[in-house]
Amino acid sequence: MENMDVISPENASGPPSPPPPPVRSNSGTMWKKSTLQKCNIFASKATRDAWDRMFDEAHGADVLIHTDDNGLIYAHSNVIGMASDVIRGLMKQDKRNSRRKSISILGVPHDAVRVFIRFLYSSCYEKQDMEDFAMHLLVLSHVYVVPHLKRVCESHFENTLLNEGNVIDVFQLALLCDAPRLGLLCHRMILKSFEEVSTSQGWIAMKQSHPSLHKELVRSVSYELNNLKQRNRKQKEIQTYTHLYDAMEAFVHICRDGCREIGPTKIENPHVSCGFQACNGLEMLLKHLAVCKLRSIPGGCSRCKRMWQLLELHSRICVDSEQCKVPLCSSFKERMKKQSRKDEKRWKLLVKNVLSTKRIGGSPFFLQAIDVTM
Repeated sequence: MENMDVISPENASGPPSPPPPPVRSNSGTMWKKSTLQKCNIFASKATRDAWDRMFDEAHGADVLIHTDDNGLIYAHSNVIGMASDVIRGLMKQDKRNSRRKSISILGVPHDAVRVFIRFLYSSCYEKQDMEDFAMHLLVLSHVYVVPHLKRVCESHFENTLLNEGNVIDVFQLALLCDAPRLGLLCHRMILKSFEEVSTSQGWIAMKQSHPSLHKELVRSVSYELNNLKQRNRKQKEIQTYTHLYDAMEAFVHICRDGCREIGPTKIENPHVSCGFQACNGLEMLLKHLAVCKLRSIPGGCSRCKRMWQLLELHSRICVDSEQCKVPLCSSFKERMKKQSRKDEKRWKLLVKNVLSTKRIGGSPFFLQAIDVTM
């Protein structure tokens, strides 16, 4: 059949469907469940077409299903009863002695009920029918306990059907129909696309009909946005500490080995990379510090102030100031002894965070992060 999606182990999501209840043979013995499950999974296309034809032609149908708008669907009690225990129970409640049983499936469109009953026969459906009636089929699969169809609906929503326009309606259905995975996917989409979702008709209707759910969603969005801000702030802090650590390594490299225009040895080709990305910026600051006339004036040059802070940070993480080639390293070590407790505490926290960015490996020239806390 054209455009027909057939459920099989290759295209079904989630765990495999349970085997149907055991069927008695003519001899009165029961077939093994594993045999029935195997026959159901590996049914040929001809067999599935036969089941579809049996439903379409309704030959020998003994159940009359009433739907909205006075619609009628003919079905076979043995087929739909075996596919759904709930439907079988409804048919038993019909105490009339007529040749045909009668049940009602109301509250959803007639065509959706027809797609649902057809699925009970052959586990087949048209792609367009699933796109049109996925919400209704999800409700029917839950009410009449057809887990195989519920998994199919959840898979279609997850892969193609879920969008900002229907996510609120699907989310409410997921809560009502005990579909936790689908509910989680909807919740993630709501958080991710809250601006678009909050202007949808579903959101406006939910705000009026379910104010408590609306309140919970707003609260969860606010919580998630706050967490996102904290993560971004933490990420920026880590990036800053990483840059500071790289600058400290570049300091040692420039003053001990030399690089480009500063240090004991210079690179012949200034355009060749030395492997330290912070070198270029540090060399510019060092050259500026050497000639700046405002460096000694309190509150004078901001670039010089930044350079003094970097030099002090280096002295606080340097292992051996006597052998260190970085300027003023030992002088800043002596200066530390005269600082207030408040300044000392602030510097120790900064040093700890900078060293923690390279806690694995580290540099032989710097203290280890554990030494800073002692």
